[in-house]
Amino acid sequence: MSPLPPSAEACRDELLNRLAREAYRHGDFTLASGRQSNHYVNCKPVSLSGSGLALLSLALLKYVEPDAVCVAGLTLGADPLVSAVAMAAAQAERTLNALIVRKQAKGHGTAAWLEGPLPPSGARITVLEDVVTTGGSSLKAVQQLRETGYLVTRVVTIVDRQEGGEEALNAAELELVSLYQLNQIAERARQLETET
Repeated sequence: MSPLPPSAEACRDELLNRLAREAYRHGDFTLASGRQSNHYVNCKPVSLSGSGLALLSLALLKYVEPDAVCVAGLTLGADPLVSAVAMAAAQAERTLNALIVRKQAKGHGTAAWLEGPLPPSGARITVLEDVVTTGGSSLKAVQQLRETGYLVTRVVTIVDRQEGGEEALNAAELELVSLYQLNQIAERARQLETET
C-alpha cells in the first residue's frame, strides 16, 4: 500500500521549515535596496533544490489567478518559480505558460524584454516573486508586462519582508499575495534553533 499524500497543511509547514533553515539568516546585512537589516532571506537554496521547488510550485500555483494564461517574473529570482509553476499546472492539466522578464532589453536579435511563449495582447498574467522588500523588482516586471499589453493585477511572493512592498504594489493597483511574512520565518527559525 502506498503512503497517503501529505496534506496541504503538512506541505506548507514543511516549506516553512525549509525556508527557516535554508533561506533565513539573522545578523547584520545590507540589502539590495541599500537598507540595513537584521534579517536576510535568500530563497534560492530552496527554490533551486528539487524537493524545495516541488513544494514551492504547488504552493504558488494555488494563488495564480484562475483566468491567468501565464506566470511571469523578473530574472533571476523568479526564473525557477515561473518554470516550476507552469510545469505543476501542466501536471494538473491546466494550460499555463511561463515568461521571464529581462532586467534590460536583449542586446541583439529582437531586443526582447520577455522570454517565453507570448500570449495575445490583453491576456492576464500573474507575477511571481521570491522576496518582496520595497516591491521594486516586482514593479519593474509588471511595468514591462503592462507596456507589452498584458493585464497584471496580482503578485504572488514566497516571502513579504514587510518593509513597504505591499503598499508600493497596492499604489500600482496590484494585489500582493504572500505565502509567508518575514516574521513567520524568523519565528520558525528561532523555534528550530531552540530544538537543536
